[in-house]
Amino acid sequence: MITTVLMIEKPLVSADVELVTELHGEEPVSFVVLMQPRGDQDRLLRALDDVALGELDEAVREGAEPAGNEAHGPAERGLELSLKRLREAGAEAVGQITEDHPLDVLTSVAERTGADEVIVLTAPHLVEEFFHRDWASRARHKVGVPVLKLFAHTE
Repeated sequence: MITTVLMIEKPLVSADVELVTELHGEEPVSFVVLMQPRGDQDRLLRALDDVALGELDEAVREGAEPAGNEAHGPAERGLELSLKRLREAGAEAVGQITEDHPLDVLTSVAERTGADEVIVLTAPHLVEEFFHRDWASRARHKVGVPVLKLFAHTE
């Protein structure tokens, strides 16, 4: 069985579930899902990404999204929904919310579970990716297992 640590920032949609569960063909996969609530710290970067991607409506709406402590409830619901969808697809799945130091948590979880790989599944973050400050780029230097960066789908 392949053990995958899956970092996400929003609930998995069916296309995301299909993508991550079919990466290894018929090989059974066990997921440890780490959900990072969106917070105030990256609001400016998200707005810049939206502008760079031509999604001006999203950049304008950015302030309406829950942040800080208000983001914890939606993150918990998103994590539970994601775990449910992975299980329905036939995978084993457990998870947790990671609020502080997500890369430290990722490293700890990867070591503790003997993970075979890490998948970072997020929306495009052009500014962070350009400067190699995105989760996947930073994780490659910390976790000691292969790190795959995938872009999340939207419904």
